[in-house]
Amino acid sequence: MNKPAIEGGTPVRKNKIYYGHQYLDQADYDAVVDVLKSDYLTCGPKIGELEEKLCKLTGAKYAVVCSNGTAALHMAAMAAGLGKDDELITTPITFAASANCALYVGARPVFADINNETYNIDPKSVESKITANTKAVVAVDYTGQAVELEPLKEICKKHGLVLIEDAAHAIGTLYDNKPVGSIADMTTFSFHPVKTITGGEGGAVLTNNEEYYKKLLLARSHGITRDTSLFEHECDGPWYYEQVSMGYNYRLTDIQAGLIISQLDKLQMFKERRKQIVNMYNEAFSKMDTIIVQKEIPQSDTARHLYILRIDPERLKIDRKRFFEAMAAENVICNVHYIPVYYFPYYEKLGYKKGLCPNAEKLYDEMLSLPLYYGMSDEDVQSVIDAVKKISDYYKK
Repeated sequence: MNKPAIEGGTPVRKNKIYYGHQYLDQADYDAVVDVLKSDYLTCGPKIGELEEKLCKLTGAKYAVVCSNGTAALHMAAMAAGLGKDDELITTPITFAASANCALYVGARPVFADINNETYNIDPKSVESKITANTKAVVAVDYTGQAVELEPLKEICKKHGLVLIEDAAHAIGTLYDNKPVGSIADMTTFSFHPVKTITGGEGGAVLTNNEEYYKKLLLARSHGITRDTSLFEHECDGPWYYEQVSMGYNYRLTDIQAGLIISQLDKLQMFKERRKQIVNMYNEAFSKMDTIIVQKEIPQSDTARHLYILRIDPERLKIDRKRFFEAMAAENVICNVHYIPVYYFPYYEKLGYKKGLCPNAEKLYDEMLSLPLYYGMSDEDVQSVIDAVKKISDYYKK
């Protein structure tokens, strides 16, 4: 039997392959340089151009771009009117910002469990967590797969809740042939470098609701407006503006906007290559009884951001930590997405305890994220598959 490198064998590859990496081409470089040579570095024409492009891509009526995905979630929570004593339901298998956005506005995050096969938030668990204080749901399109939007919309409509779709992973994903971004009350995107589309940093909130749109604009720019219809005092002159609400400096630069616009031209290309890689992984791992393959709902045409490898502890002699280390010894550098949010010390101090979401906690113990990005060659993909098979075969019970 081929011995894993962690046991003294030879690694499957000489150089390291990491779990994610951005892809930039000459068009991207040119787009940034063009902005640098222009009259505007921020608050310029590229912002409106990007927002228009996002609306065209998703079918949403309004888009408000901002500094990052976390800012997008904070702005959405503000626009939804969340405040003291309100509750926001979300998944624990996400980056902390999906829950932190409730804390930013004085509300309380409540965690619903996940579907054990898709790893997305379970609508039934969401409904079971609703109380008189619940005001919104942040449903995360984990790994890029769309959440069960129709059931969640029905639940939110029934209980008078705002549905915020955290689509940080899912730009380019379709749900029932409709682009993510125009379905929920508000949808947030992220343009961090490991995401499908990058601006270095950046975020956006999309909505079809004009009232939310106006609140999002204020939240992005200090609560300041030049819209005379919102003024509470007499206008002093052409220079005049007012702060009419609390807001923040969550503006995006034109430099980043120019890069994101260029990247969006490659979205379909990125999506198709990621699909190819996912299909190669699925085909290989579905033949291995030590590995559990993530399932997808038929409604989701997924632009995959992450590939989750889930090991079956009943069939392996090693746990996830040892499997992770064994992959690194093969020069395949994985990651884990995510530690359940309420495991963090900050949340423990707020009174959250383990045991809230059994499915999510079990998934965390058994998963790791494999390399998945546009620039991976077929040889890279095969190296990852070979490493998984080598380790699984060696440690199989």
